Amino acid sequence: MKPRIALVTGGYSGEAEVSYGSANTIQKNIDRNKFDLYRIDITRDGWYYTNTEGVKSTVNKNDFSIHIGSQKILFDGVLIAIHGTPGEDGKLQGYFDMLEIPYTTCDAGVSSITFNKRYTVAVASFSGITVSRSVLLFKEDSTKFEFLAEAKKLKFPVFVKPNNGGSSIGTTKVDKKESLDNAVARALKEDSQVLVEEFIPGREFTIGVYKTKGNIVPLPVTEIISKKEFFDFEAKYHGASNEVTPAEIDNALKNLIQTQAVKIYKIFNCSGVVRIDFIYNSADRKLYMLEINTVPGQTDASLVPQQILSTGGNLKDFYSAQIEECLRKKEK
Repeated sequence: MKPRIALVTGGYSGEAEVSYGSANTIQKNIDRNKFDLYRIDITRDGWYYTNTEGVKSTVNKNDFSIHIGSQKILFDGVLIAIHGTPGEDGKLQGYFDMLEIPYTTCDAGVSSITFNKRYTVAVASFSGITVSRSVLLFKEDSTKFEFLAEAKKLKFPVFVKPNNGGSSIGTTKVDKKESLDNAVARALKEDSQVLVEEFIPGREFTIGVYKTKGNIVPLPVTEIISKKEFFDFEAKYHGASNEVTPAEIDNALKNLIQTQAVKIYKIFNCSGVVRIDFIYNSADRKLYMLEINTVPGQTDASLVPQQILSTGGNLKDFYSAQIEECLRKKEK
């Protein structure tokens, strides 16, 4: 019998749109000779499986099972394609841990830490990874007179972003201290915590890293050349950027980015495929880590698929390797 794999998509955040796009790409590239795939839509209204005839049935959350006719389906593994909560912040991972069902992403603890941008840069900095200076603001303090005092001590321009989240939703670049209030208010609509982070001038790079058969493998480096002020949601998913894969850089810089990416993957004890974003400042010759995406996009416009294809590989083999790595966890 082929392993039964649940492909979970949707989610509870504004990133659900991207999640559905990722799931579509994955679904088209699963090796059906190796795996039986069942797509599960997780929404605030409920968790559902939709059969080939478009009929919805509810997922039993007690054991994460579905029924097809009189047959009960239990899953051997889960391929998580939810960006944002609850698929990227550790909530689903903790649920699957309780049920002892292996999954393709980082574990609950790592997912929770890396979803929180402040915790991520704190752990990275403590481990010797170069990061930008930043200040964390809490919504509960927003009525206090000194609410923005520490943030205004940073060197401007700064980025203001929701502390928990992805896809740059609610993120603003702020050039002057006078504009900080509005940017923070915008970010607070997305999250109760806001990270204010010094802008680092330089070239922006991103790289996928994954584990297969116990080996950590860096993918080719992509350079992001945004047509906007920064790599925001529109630049990421609606063509407002140029993405050069592999990046046109010398071997020294390529090796630096790949080495640092593998080091970060190890430091955070990552699993599955992650994407790590960097800024390289040529003036001080420093590589700054921006963030870690533990459920990177898999849409037709996404970066990890671009990087895989640039190696001469194909997505079918890549997703097969991710599922097989996931199933190996169950064997241990």
